[in-house]
Amino acid sequence: MKKPSLTICYQFNPWNSSIGGIQTIIRSFLKYAPEAFEVKLIGTGNEREKIGRWEEKEFVGKIIKFMPLFYLPNDDVRGLIPTSIKYTTALWGKIFTSDFFHFHRLEPTLMTKNWQGEKTLFLHNDIRQQMDNKTNKKAILWQYFPWAYFTLEKTVIPQFDQILSCNSETTQFYQEQYPTLASKIMTIKNAVDGNIFSPLTPQQKKQQRQQLAQELNLPLTTQFLLFAGRLHPQKDPLLLIRSLQALNNTNVHLLIAGEGELTPQVKAEINQCQLNQQVTLLGSVNQDKLATLQRIASAFVLTSVYEGLPIVVLEALSSGTPVITTSCGETPKLLTPNSGLVCETRTPEAMAQSWRKVLSNPDDYPSDACVKTAHPYQAKTVITEVYQQMWTRWQQKLQENTGSAKLPSFKWEM
Repeated sequence: MKKPSLTICYQFNPWNSSIGGIQTIIRSFLKYAPEAFEVKLIGTGNEREKIGRWEEKEFVGKIIKFMPLFYLPNDDVRGLIPTSIKYTTALWGKIFTSDFFHFHRLEPTLMTKNWQGEKTLFLHNDIRQQMDNKTNKKAILWQYFPWAYFTLEKTVIPQFDQILSCNSETTQFYQEQYPTLASKIMTIKNAVDGNIFSPLTPQQKKQQRQQLAQELNLPLTTQFLLFAGRLHPQKDPLLLIRSLQALNNTNVHLLIAGEGELTPQVKAEINQCQLNQQVTLLGSVNQDKLATLQRIASAFVLTSVYEGLPIVVLEALSSGTPVITTSCGETPKLLTPNSGLVCETRTPEAMAQSWRKVLSNPDDYPSDACVKTAHPYQAKTVITEVYQQMWTRWQQKLQENTGSAKLPSFKWEM
């Protein structure tokens, strides 16, 4: 019998080392897909791939079907024309059929009204904070035209069978905005791969931290703060640099993993603050390298303007590392008093004070407490549950269409 098919639509290439929560979630859906499903990805490509054609490729031991719509050498950097617009335009005139579709951006769904299959939209940010042009107009283009965004949303939303948000505030907002669709709008846990992000023993952590200090020609007593994400106005990396300056502790070194359109400004700010010896820009790193950094950091830090539930937060906690964040997104609701700290004021001085508290009192934020906080978000559990629900709905539809009382069994082979 034909397998049920899942087609994921998003503007990235899973074999590239781009950092982003959406990318990580999609990689988990590919990695933990059961053999009972045929999984496809409509993404972006490199010069070695055939644009606009399906091909079978291996991803973490799984065979998936992949179609790149256009070349995108670096999806961490935002160009003059937003990548979402390029991706949407590339879908013009294309018709796909699948049992299930997953979408992670709204814009491409302008082209998908005639696609046949169950459609799910994933929401990854607090939409109200994201569209608030008083916070940071440079974060996304839609902040200049919020009325246009919500007009687009009203146009495409009715086609979805499910809307899943990792942010409870966004779930409530959409249920209020679209009361007739409220039963289809739900909160879903974001997922962290505990097979990759796991803690070290105290001795292992000390050894690997000292090894990194040696590689960077730093004192063996150096404490590392880690940031991972796009250098993008949403993340406010300039506040990150200014907070390190306000910390005024030469024994603390900031590691920045990621790239983005603010890279030149971040470098200029580092120079302006005379912090060249206290900041290392790592660029884009692969998942294994990021896992190593998460394990050895004294704390993971975020200075974001808005968020949903950042997967890097879950990765840090799952690695046994406490999190220090601004008051945005779902993270403040997630953190416990012994797994991290929320800074209520977005100033360098306030952030530095929060950093200082955690760095000075490491025993107050033990590894076990961090891991416990992340435990309900393990990818294998979260992703498996989504696939199980999809399988059940597919069976029900198959039974309705065939009238058969006997349904195929679900072979859960990972």
